[in-house]
Amino acid sequence: MSVSARNLEPAFQGAGQKAGIEIWRIENFQPVAVPKDLHGKFFTGDSYVILKTTALKSGALRHDIHYWLGKDTSQDEAGTAAIKTVELDAVLGGRAVQYREVQGHETEKFLSYFKPCIIPQEGGVASGFKHAEAEEHQTRLYVCKGKHVIHVKEVTFARSSLNHDDVFILDTKSKIFQFNGSNSSIQERAKALEVVQYIKDTYHDGKCEIAAVEDGRLMAEAETGEFWVFFGGFAPLPKKTNTDEPMSADLISSKLFCVEKGEAVPVEADSLTRELLDTSKCYILDCGMEVFVWMGKNTSLDEKKAASRTADELLRGPDRSTSHVIRVMEGYETVMFRSKFDSWPQSTSVTGSEEGRGRVAALLKRQGVNVKGLVKTESPKGEPELHIDCTGDLQVWRVDGQEKTLLEASDQSKFYSGDCYIFQYSYSGEQKEEYLIGTWFGKQSVEEDRVAASGHASKMVEAMKFIPTQARIYQDHEPVMFFAIFQSSIVFKGGLSKGYKNYIAEKELPDDTYSEDGLALFRVQGSGPENMQSIQVEPVASSLNSSYCYILHSGSSIFTWSGNLTTSDDQELAERQLDVIKPNMQCRVHKEGSESDQFWELLGEKTEYPSQKIARVAESDPHLFSCTLSKGDLKATEVYNFSQDDLMTEDIFILDCRSDIYVWVGQQVESKNKMNALSLGEKFMERDFLHENLSPQAPLYIVMEGSEPAFFTHFFTWDPKKSAMHGNSFQRKLAILKGTPVLDKPRRRIPVFGARSSAPEKPQRSRSVSFSPDRVRVRGRSPAFNALASTFENPNTRNLSTPPPMVRKIFPKSVVPESDNQSSRSAAIAALSAGFEKKGSPRKFIIPHSLKTSGEVSKPRSEGNSRENSVEHLKPKPETIQEDVKEDEPEDDEGLPIYPYERLTTVSDNPVEDIDVTKRETYLSSEEFKEKFGMAKSAFNKLPKWKQNKLKVTLQLF
Repeated sequence: MSVSARNLEPAFQGAGQKAGIEIWRIENFQPVAVPKDLHGKFFTGDSYVILKTTALKSGALRHDIHYWLGKDTSQDEAGTAAIKTVELDAVLGGRAVQYREVQGHETEKFLSYFKPCIIPQEGGVASGFKHAEAEEHQTRLYVCKGKHVIHVKEVTFARSSLNHDDVFILDTKSKIFQFNGSNSSIQERAKALEVVQYIKDTYHDGKCEIAAVEDGRLMAEAETGEFWVFFGGFAPLPKKTNTDEPMSADLISSKLFCVEKGEAVPVEADSLTRELLDTSKCYILDCGMEVFVWMGKNTSLDEKKAASRTADELLRGPDRSTSHVIRVMEGYETVMFRSKFDSWPQSTSVTGSEEGRGRVAALLKRQGVNVKGLVKTESPKGEPELHIDCTGDLQVWRVDGQEKTLLEASDQSKFYSGDCYIFQYSYSGEQKEEYLIGTWFGKQSVEEDRVAASGHASKMVEAMKFIPTQARIYQDHEPVMFFAIFQSSIVFKGGLSKGYKNYIAEKELPDDTYSEDGLALFRVQGSGPENMQSIQVEPVASSLNSSYCYILHSGSSIFTWSGNLTTSDDQELAERQLDVIKPNMQCRVHKEGSESDQFWELLGEKTEYPSQKIARVAESDPHLFSCTLSKGDLKATEVYNFSQDDLMTEDIFILDCRSDIYVWVGQQVESKNKMNALSLGEKFMERDFLHENLSPQAPLYIVMEGSEPAFFTHFFTWDPKKSAMHGNSFQRKLAILKGTPVLDKPRRRIPVFGARSSAPEKPQRSRSVSFSPDRVRVRGRSPAFNALASTFENPNTRNLSTPPPMVRKIFPKSVVPESDNQSSRSAAIAALSAGFEKKGSPRKFIIPHSLKTSGEVSKPRSEGNSRENSVEHLKPKPETIQEDVKEDEPEDDEGLPIYPYERLTTVSDNPVEDIDVTKRETYLSSEEFKEKFGMAKSAFNKLPKWKQNKLKVTLQLF
């Protein structure tokens, strides 16, 4: 593209250099900048150019350009706005997407910039109107449409304007009424309340009353009667007319035109393919509701302007007034544009566009303009922030068909690629105890084990009332967070499950399950002691990589191999992993290029191997989609410029970050749809709505409203109070608007220390490795590695170099391993209760990390700190019990009937009927209560609610 100084509009110089919105109004056929305090205020007689600049995770800037045409703007002003949009794109390097916006028919993307809405005012510059001055308030009636963004249109103030399908806002001098048509959705009503708030703040200085009127309630309520008085009294509403309904995209089949000398010439083809587009020409793709203008990278600025004018000519007809014009540049086509073609290559060379962008930047720099943002910026380096506490408690089960086996502490970070695993991780969140239950599928695992693992995990989540976040993770696609939780993990080849054994037997495949005495090669990877892995690979030379270190063993022969591109820290990680794989044995150290003959003999023969690090899928800029599943067909609508308020409690949303997929499920979603959240996420990945080559094995998370973890909420500006409210979306927003929000009863109490920054130190989760005292091997560490490792080996923190011990927590029956039957549970609790009742001897209990003071010496938990200690640390200290109630003092049973413990549990074969199931423990006698809980009722009642619930879950009374 040829760019010269005469093409650069002075008003656009310096535009698009930082994230935000810039607006110009067309005055006397020239763009004039609009002050920021007037952004979002549009006049019906004017035309505007709007630039939205977005900072991407890569460090680059993305530009979207819109030109907005008021209903009373002149044709000349509209044409000027269209041309100036092309010129602005040229200033920005010729890569922006450009949109034509017509008043009343704006795109959702455009409206998302000015949430909650835009309400154009009468007036204009070239049209001859005078901008409205401050005047006496006039009663106005607006109709609101949309679930995610609101299209607001002023309609005639008359009863005939109302209907049963839409939401209306009546703005009077002293009160704003929202009229909810009986056929309108809860989501539309909730979004319309945001417009009510906007009108209240903008036109009433925040001082007026709010009223919600429901269609069909007649005059039963005072506010309803007050509303109908403005319309001369109640009368039946007319049926809705369809005059404003948008034209269906199916009414016009897609047609491709080539722009030649300002004329649209049809392109004859059996199907639409990328090969039809010539880089030296411009094309128009007419799809009915959307008209795309495609501009080749080798076309001139004049040719692009001519193509824009030609596209506008196509829309001069009265039946095309609602169509959108979207202009795209070669190499920067939108997902919607590419989806119109039967075939489109995954990637297209954009060298020409990059060069054009560089020429523009150089030209502006010579003119003294700051060109920051116009040149491509390198991606930021470093590990992503985890947003999760890695000092929590971990349990791991290996799945074998319908059975699952709880792994010992020494084995819970050892995986086989032919097996499936379930892990349960509990940790302290920012405001509450949080839980993560996930599955890990080895790449050689069989479908039978995968289905069983998913079923087990789902039952565990359901048994905990959907509080935990659920994760599905595939081998070789693990997120950094997964490795940080397991810290030092090993993945062996082969498998132990019957399903895997049967599969290789049927296929007559060799069983290559790892053997300590056999030949094995491990690739070592990670970023430090808190995140390191050993992955068993094929023992051949082609498995090597110059960017990694390896461990090779065969019988008593052990080698470490360091690629030429590895660092001293990488080599130290290999030494640490060697301590886990082959401790107490002397190894031979090899560097790339100086290997022994024996080394190559074990690997078969020396061959070529790669040198570049294995690329991980990088986290992309997040995209939020509202999703519905009807008769197996998934529909996804993108929500632009999203915020927490866009998450409607009646709906399911998917946050697509490419490297990770999050399915958010609202509290008001039907139970059957909650259970299908995992399959909905899988369908979303199959469809790949953004055409980003999304892997179907990307990590997938199911997040329930009210239990959102920090690794999800950090994508938003998050207010936990909003997710704790009850009721539907409309009820919640109305309560906030009226200043009376009602919160759900907290399921778990917020820790007493409040903010994370002031939290006391937590007890260590032991990560030590057992080494033989007579070990003679001594390994030096680099200064850089020592500095890194000291962070994790501080005596006041944990040793993170090896897997954590098993710390078994108490959960509902379906969560506890099958081997933990009722008798063993009762025996453990009875023994614990006896310890509490024993006099004269000191009592030992685990102090929760949320209650410890920083001055206490933290002790690592041992393998013996299992379920009994997990219960014990929830109970108050002996002194507290003695203060709460004297030992011989009778308790008040509140006049309730008494039932035996066996009939009150959630798994009873003979349950008691007609009781308050949320307070099962209150029906126990004082004696049996003390026997089961190890404390008196009065002491129990003084515990925080979350501790009470945990104890009740332990005893199957919750």
